[in-house]
Amino acid sequence: MSLDTGSGLDRSVDSLGDLFYPLFRWLFDEDGDFVDDVETKLAQARMATTVELYLSRALAVGVLLGAVLWILGTFVGYSLFAFGILSPETFSTGAHIPNEAVVAFIERIKIPAAIGILGLVAGSVGFVSGFGTLVAIPYSRASGREREINMLLSDAISFMYALSVGGLNQLEILEAMARADDTYGEVAQEFQSIVQETEYFGTDYRNAIQQQAAETPSDDLAQFLTDMLSIVNSGGNMQAFLSDKKDKHMRTAKQQQEVTLDTLELFGEMYMTLSLFPLLLIIILVIMSMLGEAQSFMLYATVYALIPITGVMFLVLVSTVKQDEPGDGYLQPASGAGNDPVADAERGGLRHLGIVEGFVGEFGIFDHIKSREGTFRTKQLLRNPHHFFRDNPTYTLALTVPAALVLLVFAGESGAAPTTWGGMVQAPVWGTFVWVYVPLYLLLIPLGVFHEWNVRARAAITGKLSDNLRKLSSANDTGQTLLESISTVADTSSGKLADEFDVVYAKVNYGMSLRNALIEFNNKYHVPRLARTVKLISKAQEASSQITQVLTTAAQASENQDDIERERRSRTRMQVAIILMTYLTLLGVMAILKTQFLDVMAGLTEQAAGGGGSGASQFGGGIDTQLLSLLFFHAVTLQAVLSGIISGYIRTAKLMAGIKFVVILQTIALAVWLVVG
Repeated sequence: MSLDTGSGLDRSVDSLGDLFYPLFRWLFDEDGDFVDDVETKLAQARMATTVELYLSRALAVGVLLGAVLWILGTFVGYSLFAFGILSPETFSTGAHIPNEAVVAFIERIKIPAAIGILGLVAGSVGFVSGFGTLVAIPYSRASGREREINMLLSDAISFMYALSVGGLNQLEILEAMARADDTYGEVAQEFQSIVQETEYFGTDYRNAIQQQAAETPSDDLAQFLTDMLSIVNSGGNMQAFLSDKKDKHMRTAKQQQEVTLDTLELFGEMYMTLSLFPLLLIIILVIMSMLGEAQSFMLYATVYALIPITGVMFLVLVSTVKQDEPGDGYLQPASGAGNDPVADAERGGLRHLGIVEGFVGEFGIFDHIKSREGTFRTKQLLRNPHHFFRDNPTYTLALTVPAALVLLVFAGESGAAPTTWGGMVQAPVWGTFVWVYVPLYLLLIPLGVFHEWNVRARAAITGKLSDNLRKLSSANDTGQTLLESISTVADTSSGKLADEFDVVYAKVNYGMSLRNALIEFNNKYHVPRLARTVKLISKAQEASSQITQVLTTAAQASENQDDIERERRSRTRMQVAIILMTYLTLLGVMAILKTQFLDVMAGLTEQAAGGGGSGASQFGGGIDTQLLSLLFFHAVTLQAVLSGIISGYIRTAKLMAGIKFVVILQTIALAVWLVVG
């Protein structure tokens, strides 16, 4: 007997929602604006639940969490008074009340009232957190879908235009777009809703388009569907309509990129102020300490809490504007196949033994092949490990993490590095180098090298993509088939893409279909931008080998993407320069503060004391210059890591792109502190 835990959990949640449904009806108007807005967001987020049940669940979570925090807050309040941490005198206002009865009443209810208020506040926070979090989920998901739809809409319209050029009618275009979810993601899902409405519910496809235009989270897609519906109803030229919309949304994509880059420029100016704030605070705390107001805790909090929090908050802020390219770049070889063995092999990674896993169990020969495949792949990996790590950079951590741990254990056990905080204070540079810099170098340098190699290998394909698509279009326009055009471009071009065209041509000559050859080429590099181009061409060539207009459209889309990338690199280069110069300024100020202020003041103190100072130079109320040197060094090291990660993320919207900046900046910090520390 098996238990379906997932369905059991769903039933429990539904029961909880049913239990709190009367509370929902008492609090909310089912026809009110708030309920209607949440219902709209649930549809836009594609969350399959009714608004009544969802809000009832949210109320249940809010009430339960509020009750738990109310009990906890009441218990904490009682404990504070029971253990003497707080006393009734703490809440004395000092106001004179002439009526002794009122005074006695206030004294009697003071403690219960304080405990009750604390519990009530904690319960209110719990209810708002539980209810508000669940209500915010559909808003967040709908917003995420909207951004992805807007990013992919230009390429999706180009794909639809290519289908119309290939001779597909309106319904066939909608169906092909709905099946293209491996490339166009959320846009394809919107068209899936249209197709499902027509196939399973008998809705006229015109009404389905109109309904989806009202439900989609993207205003751009809604406008496109509305305009498309007018063309369908009037019997207009769909191909001309899609051509105009394609050009318009290409321009819109560039305009949206301009807005994003302008926002990033503002963020760059903000970061300069935010990153200098901890430095100013450290200087103030040091001066206060010299005047006898010891603020050691504030120094520790500034270095180890404020600097990381500031960097992480800014990174989160940037992530709200800068989005990674949607999609994983893989295409499905078998049209409409949910579990295709070829696609599974492409995505499988290290543990997947390839296509044979899709056929194990049918015949004994496949079991034998699988048993030998692991040995073959292991030999292949050992023969060319650098190629494997180039294609899978994160797997370097499987080697470098254990190596770093072993090195740290050896350093601690052998006494080569300080193992106490006092030892770190006495040897700030050496201790930090062993415990922080060496592990970071071991982890980041191999990871960064293979990541950059991977990026450059894939960029070698997309770098000449636009030019080669133009050549394909010209060759196809002369009457050559698409396969002949690929051969011609491969013979007359140079570079990695031309070599891959040679491979595609050879595979087709050996019996593979052109579509699968193109898809295998795409999945080898799995770049989302390349995937959309290959999807467009492979789908169009199924109808005809003369697809000059489609190839021209693909070249235009690729050139538009090149323009956007070129503008992004140019504008973000300035933001990265601001971040790096801000860090170098912070590092220079810290170094000057250490050498020209702390060391000089320590020397003056020692002279005033007759040269009889202890090992650690003490002055100004017990401030240790060695401790400050350690804190300053840790501050610039943390800032180097955060500045490097932010720089890389601004450039490419990928965290690993910042590894090279982290290594460079922390090396500069180490070199400077070897001189001043």
